[in-house]
Amino acid sequence: MGEIFYYSVSYKQEAKKPELVQEQLFQLREVNEYTIKPLLRTVPGVAEVNESGGYERQFVIQPRPEDLARSGMTFSELADIIAMNLENAGGGIVDRGGNQLSIRAVTRANTLEDIANLPVKFAAGVKPLLVKDLADVSYGSRIRTGAATVDGQEAVIGAAMMLTGENSREVAERVKARLAEIQEKLPQNVQIQTQYDRSILINKTIHTVRNNLFEGAILVIAVLFALLGNWRAALIVTAAIPLSFFFALTGMVKLGVSGNLMSLGAVDFGLIIDGAVVIVENVVRQLGIRQHELGRRLTSEERLQIVLAASKQVANPMFFGVVIITIVYIPILALTGIEGKMFHPMAVTVMLALTGALILAFTLMPVLCSFLLCGRIGEGDNFVIRAAKNTYGPLLRVALAARWIVVMAAIAIFAGSLWLFTHLGAEFVPKLDEGSITEVFYKPVGISLDESVRIDIELEKTLLHDFPEITRVFTRAGTNDIATDPMPASESDVFVFYKPIAEWPKTRGRPRNKAELHTQIGAVMKRLSPNSNIIFSQPIEERFDEMLEGTKAELSVKIFGDDYDVLDKLAEQIKGILEKTRGAGEIEYETEGRAGQLLIEAKHDELQRYSLSASEVNKAVSAALAGKVVGTAIEGEKRYEIVVRMADQFRADEEKVRELPLRVGDHGLLKLGEVANLKTVEVVEPILRDEGRRRAALLVNLNTRDVEGFVHNAEERIKQEVKMPEGYLVEFGGAYKNLEQARARLMVVVPTALALIFILIFLAFGNIRQALLVYTGIPLAVTGGVLSLWLRGMPFSITAAIG
Repeated sequence: MGEIFYYSVSYKQEAKKPELVQEQLFQLREVNEYTIKPLLRTVPGVAEVNESGGYERQFVIQPRPEDLARSGMTFSELADIIAMNLENAGGGIVDRGGNQLSIRAVTRANTLEDIANLPVKFAAGVKPLLVKDLADVSYGSRIRTGAATVDGQEAVIGAAMMLTGENSREVAERVKARLAEIQEKLPQNVQIQTQYDRSILINKTIHTVRNNLFEGAILVIAVLFALLGNWRAALIVTAAIPLSFFFALTGMVKLGVSGNLMSLGAVDFGLIIDGAVVIVENVVRQLGIRQHELGRRLTSEERLQIVLAASKQVANPMFFGVVIITIVYIPILALTGIEGKMFHPMAVTVMLALTGALILAFTLMPVLCSFLLCGRIGEGDNFVIRAAKNTYGPLLRVALAARWIVVMAAIAIFAGSLWLFTHLGAEFVPKLDEGSITEVFYKPVGISLDESVRIDIELEKTLLHDFPEITRVFTRAGTNDIATDPMPASESDVFVFYKPIAEWPKTRGRPRNKAELHTQIGAVMKRLSPNSNIIFSQPIEERFDEMLEGTKAELSVKIFGDDYDVLDKLAEQIKGILEKTRGAGEIEYETEGRAGQLLIEAKHDELQRYSLSASEVNKAVSAALAGKVVGTAIEGEKRYEIVVRMADQFRADEEKVRELPLRVGDHGLLKLGEVANLKTVEVVEPILRDEGRRRAALLVNLNTRDVEGFVHNAEERIKQEVKMPEGYLVEFGGAYKNLEQARARLMVVVPTALALIFILIFLAFGNIRQALLVYTGIPLAVTGGVLSLWLRGMPFSITAAIG
């Protein structure tokens, strides 16, 4: 969730650049590493800057196996000799003539030429054996675990990661401003381009909330003018809306609550003006009655007395009414986990707004009434209220005449709503359309990074060519430099950005909405990599799902056990069941197949025969194949690792690996193949665990919003059709697991809120029968909420439950 801003570093169009693509990526990475990242880390709110793509330059020493064998040396011995020549030393401190001097010996070889000319052996000849006599010394790169592409070309991508608790909109805008400053410091042929900016989505959301708040306020004001029957009274009540809102905003600033969709979107102006309406409406009524009794306009003193008396008359019920609404939000603060983070700002904001409204109702509303409600005050109702009363009167008489029928009907409606509630279905929280797509691209397990990148480049070029709806595409394959999201080379996150839907071509066969665009993109991905799996998501949604359950889908089905062969068979059976379950959308394996591995198994009896320890085998494999870092070269602020490693073409040659020399005794050499067997095997990669248990997983995206109903149906069918071996079990995670956890917490929060409401009602009336009578409004309110969800075709969610 912390990756709030992605940018790419590339050469400008028609700018001068190196001919070789690898050298371009070397230079672009160095620009990012030594210029952009250090400056970007100083932005307030940025924790770190992650990096994908490019090549990390190294000084690579690649011993030639034949020359090394003739010299009677091993890879690790050569690495140790070189390492001794790549260090400086300190000599402490001395006093000289009253001055203090530090002592430093500068002996380190720091260039390719210096390293190539380092002596390795001093034999009987005049000239010693040098590094260049045994190895090739040149620039190379670290073995890559990840790569990045932008619009069909390999690129370097940076990601600004936000500190926990910071405001993502503010930090993203600071990053954008700093990148504009950094651009001025870059070479003329290099440019920074924004690829993903979370502040754009947040600003759109804030714009929507702002419009909704404005429209809601206008609607409430219009209703006030229509129903109060006195334009001055309506104006007085209207004043409570902005003032209560400003009170809430002030409290939010003091408490560190940000303005967002959840906090500001929950503000209900109808609730806010309840107290003010009660006070002002009663004042208007009492002023009208008193004027009618006296047959004249009231004096200022008389008006003040009536305003005071009218306010006191309704102060008690108004106070309890607003406090009850406010108190209901307190148990929400007890929520924890994801739902706690989501709904705490909402509860705090609404409580602040209601507190401000209550203070205004007791203070400002009576004062404004005393100033503005002068002159002639009508005591009658306007035509809207008269029409409502004319309708309500006969209905009330009928209801009182058939009160048992009305009570039974209310009970029946409530019971029906409970039955309807059980058929609504349930989801954790509704989805937010982020205006972009993330396609999680699972290619065949074991594919090389170079082949994975080739497919990604071809995919991006195809999407940009075939889809005029798409504006840009970038992809991250494998693992970033900072492994916050470790992925194998076979896995890519493809970020797709598109024009507003209104600007899409309307020709036949073109996608008409986001879902159809995803479907057509998925078809292209399948064509380019037939054995791949694809999961549809969005940038924030993907991170959210991964944070919840460690998988990149809204629902995960995890199978736990010890044997991966058994886990794979169970996963195949369960996948078939899920695909036939109503509501299933995309169902893919998290990992499918086996990756190849070159296995080097020591022959322990041979090791004993030659008096060798297993550590000699490990040293040979580590130094020659993985590479051994023997020092660091420094060029100004740049740092380059110096690595001894076998050439790539030899590392891939099994016969060359067999010929790796091992030291036996003081002077003898032995080939690796004489004491170890080499074979290529298929292994599970990566081995995934949850809570210390091995697992396989299926990733599920649904075509229904009823997550709970889908899971219950699937669980029932799995129990009936799949025989689970002893020690193996199936768990549904992701959104469903969080729904269950949140529901369990609500089973505590909701009764607590209801108990608080009853206590306050009882304190207001001082009579338990009257309190119970008022309390009957709650089941009827629940009935209305359930019917509203059903009419809108919406499932029950934690958001609906909080509402």
